[in-house]
Amino acid sequence: MIRDVPSHPQTFSLSSMVYGTWRLLDDGPSPQDINRRLNRCVELGVTAIDTAEIYGLYQVEEALGNAMALSPGLRNKLSLITKAGIYVPGAHSPTRKVGHYDATAAQLSASVERSLRLLRCEQVELFLVHRPDWLTSIDDTARGLNQLVQEGKIRSAGVSNYSASQFAALNSRMEVPLFTNQVEFHLLHMDPIVDGCFDQCQQEQVRPMAWSPLAGGRLFDPNESAARRLAEVAAGMSYRYGGATLEQLAYAWVMSHPSRPYPIIGTNRIERIESAVKASSIRLEREDWYALWVAAQGRHVP
Repeated sequence: MIRDVPSHPQTFSLSSMVYGTWRLLDDGPSPQDINRRLNRCVELGVTAIDTAEIYGLYQVEEALGNAMALSPGLRNKLSLITKAGIYVPGAHSPTRKVGHYDATAAQLSASVERSLRLLRCEQVELFLVHRPDWLTSIDDTARGLNQLVQEGKIRSAGVSNYSASQFAALNSRMEVPLFTNQVEFHLLHMDPIVDGCFDQCQQEQVRPMAWSPLAGGRLFDPNESAARRLAEVAAGMSYRYGGATLEQLAYAWVMSHPSRPYPIIGTNRIERIESAVKASSIRLEREDWYALWVAAQGRHVP
C-alpha cells in the first residue's frame, strides 16, 4: 500500500506513485474496464491520476470522466492531474493546419473549462502547462494560471518539460509557487540529474514527476545494449530486494533521487500496476543505485 506523503507545503499531497493515462485507450477498454482499473489503483494507494487534454487525441479525459461516473464517490478519492498547451491537427479540429503550443491565459482557461466538463468535475487538483510555449510571455501564462487558482478551477499549477530557467522564470510570477515540473527521467535518460532541473527542485522544495520511468519499454528490449547490461546487473542484486524485478528496481532507482520524483506508471495491466507498487518499499543501497547507473551508461562514474 502506498501512503500519501507530505508534498508542497502550500497546497496538498499526492500518492508517491502516479497512474498515467497516456495509453489508456490503446486496448479499447470499456468504461467499466477503466473504472475497475481506477478502483484497484485506489485500493493500492495510487490515488494520483495523470492525464492530459491531448491524450488519445483529445479523448482520454472524457473516457476517464465516464469511468469515474460509474462509481459514486470515486472522484473524491482521487487527485486528478491534467495538462494542456499542445494542439495538433486532426479530425477533432479540421481547421487546424499546424501543430503548435499555446500557453496564453485565454487558451489555458478554455482548456481547463473543457477538461472539467469532460472529467465531470468542478476542480482538478493539479493543472500543468504541457510544454513551454516560446511565443507566450511568462506574464501571460502566469496570469492564466493564477486566475484559474483564484477561481477554484484548479487547486494548484505546475509545468511539464520545462528547463530549470523556464521554471524559474514562470515561478517568479506565480502567486502560489508552482507545484511540480513533470520531466522525462529514467535509467536511459538522466538529464534532470545534470541539467539543473532536479537541483532546482530540491532548492525550491518542489517534487518533480518522472514520465516514462521505464523508458517506454526500452529497458526490456534485448536489442538495446544498455537493457542487456541492466538485466544482468538487476539479476545479480535482485535477491537483496526480495526477488525484485528489473521493472521494480527501475522504479526504485527513480524514486531514490533526493528530489523524490513521483514516477508515473504507464501500463494498462492491473497486475503490472500491482507489481509497480511494490517498488515503493524498496530502498536501494547506494552502491546498487550506482551499479544501475553504470550499467545504463556503459561506463564508470567520472
